[in-house]
Amino acid sequence: MSDERPGTGGEVVERTRVESRQPPMWKVVLLNDDYTPMEFVVYLLESIFEKSPAEAYRVMMLVHTEGRGLCGVYPFEIAETRANRTEELARSAGYPLRAVVEED
Repeated sequence: MSDERPGTGGEVVERTRVESRQPPMWKVVLLNDDYTPMEFVVYLLESIFEKSPAEAYRVMMLVHTEGRGLCGVYPFEIAETRANRTEELARSAGYPLRAVVEED
């Protein structure tokens, strides 16, 4: 047995530096319309965006008074899925509610 460590055989060994970056984040924003009931907006915020009743009401009031309200900030795929699900539920209930995805 020798005390020699296995050599590289004349090859250069490189160490690669692994950098982990957070994915870019995207905002899901609800846009106001004159037809979707406030109660339905609160329901969507609680069920799709997992907001507490108080937070859902606060966001709904922002949508109602300012024309738009932030639902959450997520990686793109999640943001897009939640925005699409929001619009699907609104359409199936007969409402024109829109949810858009914007870069954070």
